[in-house]
Amino acid sequence: MRVLIAGAAGRDFHNFNVLFRGRADVEVVAFTATQIPNIEGRVYPAALAGSLYPDGIPIRPEAELGRLVEAERVDEVVFSYSDVSHEQVMHVGSRVLAAGSDFRLVAPRSTELVSMKPVVAVCAVRTGAGKSQTTRYVARLLRDAGRRVAILRHPMPYGDLARQAVQRFARYEDLDEADCTIEEREEYEPHLAEGNLVFAGIDYAPILAAAEQEADVILWDGGNNDTPFIRPDLHIVVADPHRPGHELRYHPGETNLRMADVCVINKVDSASPEDIDAVAASITAANPKAQIVLAASPVEVHGDAAAITGKRVLAVEDGPTLTHGEMAYGAAVLAARAHGAASLVDPRPFAVGSIAEALRAYPHVAELLPAMGYGRRQMEDLRETIARSDADLVLIGTPIDLRRLIELDKPALRVTYRLEEIGGPALAGLLTHHGVIESPRASVVAG
Repeated sequence: MRVLIAGAAGRDFHNFNVLFRGRADVEVVAFTATQIPNIEGRVYPAALAGSLYPDGIPIRPEAELGRLVEAERVDEVVFSYSDVSHEQVMHVGSRVLAAGSDFRLVAPRSTELVSMKPVVAVCAVRTGAGKSQTTRYVARLLRDAGRRVAILRHPMPYGDLARQAVQRFARYEDLDEADCTIEEREEYEPHLAEGNLVFAGIDYAPILAAAEQEADVILWDGGNNDTPFIRPDLHIVVADPHRPGHELRYHPGETNLRMADVCVINKVDSASPEDIDAVAASITAANPKAQIVLAASPVEVHGDAAAITGKRVLAVEDGPTLTHGEMAYGAAVLAARAHGAASLVDPRPFAVGSIAEALRAYPHVAELLPAMGYGRRQMEDLRETIARSDADLVLIGTPIDLRRLIELDKPALRVTYRLEEIGGPALAGLLTHHGVIESPRASVVAG
């Protein structure tokens, strides 16, 4: 059977590793890639693909999907990326079917690894729902209970794939040695700041084995709205009342919602009661067994918040949340409004290079700047865009302090979120109720 895997440099590699690597009856002719810049045109290396692929596996743009199906006589296309609308999934499927191939969605259970340690997974219905701050909150609860925690982060393979096969991060210097991008640092640095040990990479069976050597509990930190790579004992899914209805309209976010043991409705401090109720109704209808936990995401300005008042502010927000996450604001915008900024600066007249391209591709992003940083060139484009702007003050609403990576020539303040449960620490009790400290089990790959 000849297979093509449609992905975005993450879930697609995991699906290959678990489902197809080493199978003589299947030939994976290519990956296609979207969402992430500069991924296509590369090769999934032989060191990871295995002996059946001495030249590796090519990675092509998704725009070539139909032509590749026909030219490579593909029997099956496996859809393997996340945070896309149900409609978009079937647009891809229609292209595949019309070109003559079967179109496959893989069940989460088919690719979940099973750990010998208790596992908590934190996932979401959309990117930007507050999953990362929820993961850090859960990690703190586990540490307070005396558990050694290893964070397994969803893959972010933007560099040398063979070198990134298994990654371990305990210090900021480890990020420097791995030449991590802004996108990677945004996920890893906040964990390191709280004393968490982070594992990531490409090949999750050895990643999991390495983490199990150093932890009592495995905490899966999902990417986008993808499902877990590790089978959880407690599956926590975060929903966003600023985007009511999205919990049932995006893949595989709805799958996460239907699998969840617990659904955290986040950001209730800044959402309307009607939208909170709408999300709660969706959860109850789709997964009546899930326990609902309400949480706030209070915004904190690090520094003199009074400096915002009356200023023309350039709000820099998390890139993926704004782009394919479709949010129109984040922590920096909320802080600007709360502290009396005179106005938000529109970055579009000042944008250069890949930042200008991103703003054109996502027209809903207007008076705020997405912190795109998938590589050195894009980081330089971001720095120059900020420098060219006529803002009085830069508000950094990204998960990391950009000043650690790029030099800013304007005054800047950092803005962060944290998770705050409403009505009591329900998650602490649920960690015990769902047996995340139960006796070890044998580590296997689930089929």
